[in-house]
Amino acid sequence: MYIIVVGAGDIGSSLIDIATRSGNEVVVIERDAQKADEIASQYDCMVLNADATTKATLGDAGAEQADAIISTTDQDATNVMICLLSEEFEIPAITSVVHNTEHMNLFRRIGVNTIENPQQLIAGYLYRAVARPAIVDYMRIGEEAEVFEIRATEDAPIAGKTLTEAGRENILSDDVLIVAIERGGEDKPLAPRGNTQIKANDLLTVYSATGADPGLTDIFGHYEDRGV
Repeated sequence: MYIIVVGAGDIGSSLIDIATRSGNEVVVIERDAQKADEIASQYDCMVLNADATTKATLGDAGAEQADAIISTTDQDATNVMICLLSEEFEIPAITSVVHNTEHMNLFRRIGVNTIENPQQLIAGYLYRAVARPAIVDYMRIGEEAEVFEIRATEDAPIAGKTLTEAGRENILSDDVLIVAIERGGEDKPLAPRGNTQIKANDLLTVYSATGADPGLTDIFGHYEDRGV
């Protein structure tokens, strides 16, 4: 893909690293001359030391042929302007970091894919690591729903049960789904069916419409999560 990255700060530089290592053609726009020089010396990409809020700069970056543009500056107003200009070039995928959640609807109204304040996401992740230590990884979906990974213990109520049995015995509620199982000895994750039995030490990918509360982690044998 041809990707334009605006901003070479903490977020942008990490994105540039991933995008270039994945074999994409990357163009970076950075106003700070020192940061621009650092990126140019570290990565195999074109770097423009310029203001991305001008149409001329986006044109110089090849916006007419770009598959995607990602704006990562620390100012929402700047990101909005860049996204609006990007629409004039009809770039297929326009994405921006949004630092103030009150601005989220503005970005969505103009058809921009959004990533909320990374610092808040990190803070939430760190809190979850303390509050729900049994959860290996998780992703919030909407206001309440979550997808998370958790390992079933030997004394878990669901261990030894098939998914059909777990539903019949009200161990799993209707708004909880087990969508994948990673099991020792298996080359790839299992796609569970009703007759799939949950075993101790299975790493489960779980969807919960109401989030991963302590009552849910109890089902997988992690009673320590009730401590927070």
